[in-house]
Amino acid sequence: MARRFSDFDESDVRVRPGKGSRPRSKDRPSHDDAVDGMVVTKDRGRWGVVIEDTGAVVQCMRARELKRVSVEVGDRVGVVGDTSGRKDTLARIVKRAERSSVLRRTADDTDPYERIIVANAELLLIVTAVADPPPRIGFVERALIAAFVGGVTPVVCLTKSDLADPGVFRSELTDLDVDVLEVGIDDEIDELTAMLTGRLTALIGHSGVGKSTLVNRIVPGANRLTGEVSGVGKGRHTSTQSVALEVPGGGWIIDTPGIRSFGLAHVSPDQVVAVFPELAAAAEDCPRGCSHLGPPADPECAWDALDADTPVGRRARAVRRLLEALRSNNEWELKGAR
Repeated sequence: MARRFSDFDESDVRVRPGKGSRPRSKDRPSHDDAVDGMVVTKDRGRWGVVIEDTGAVVQCMRARELKRVSVEVGDRVGVVGDTSGRKDTLARIVKRAERSSVLRRTADDTDPYERIIVANAELLLIVTAVADPPPRIGFVERALIAAFVGGVTPVVCLTKSDLADPGVFRSELTDLDVDVLEVGIDDEIDELTAMLTGRLTALIGHSGVGKSTLVNRIVPGANRLTGEVSGVGKGRHTSTQSVALEVPGGGWIIDTPGIRSFGLAHVSPDQVVAVFPELAAAAEDCPRGCSHLGPPADPECAWDALDADTPVGRRARAVRRLLEALRSNNEWELKGAR
């Protein structure tokens, strides 16, 4: 006998669950079995991780529970799954350790989106040519700011020093207490390799300055592509993605793609000043809103009272140049810049 509509009640209702209505446990796996590793490559949703205990390089995807947690080259991570490194295997990154440093930049000074260049770097090797193409002081100064604020020790490496006198460029950095190394085509690189051994180092620089050539000298067999400099002083971008390369004797060097500009929209002048304790202390006597650029912008800046012939006075002058570089996105060439 067929049932009439009035014979049905709520107990007869059957609701098909939607795809998003499946109950989920609030408990997340602890992944105590995860093995430790370091991210050495990142490319289109896949990460290459070198496993700490075995040295195997494992291709990984990011676990769903990490959601929007960024994973960058240099990150220390926990990995589960097939960690053998065999061809066509895939593991999962399930943890990311707290970072000791983060090197960031933005596309330009109006872009609010920060791009992480590398995580956990101890050194930032800023590579620039003395000639062909001529050095761009503004770029170097902005890279220095990013390093200081990100907790990374900057080192400037002058390539092609056999083509021009690097003394003028070196003098621009003396008062910032930044190490400057010169590397010509026939120069030994023992001092440089000794500095890098046992550390995680990031390399940045414009295309055409000899960055990839330098990497190939530091890590024989790296086979990083090199390109010729064009007639207008611009090289081809021969590195297309960041990759960590193991340094003979220990440590890692992260070769980054050639960077044309270095936006610092995420950095404030106060963050730069805070890196230098003696200048931050002097700035306490400045009027509210002082930019520390000096006259005519800041006629009452307390830094003007510092003796220009003392180390702190010379450093104040050097840091003012950094603050000016922070305010301007111009990448001046050495000729006519000062």
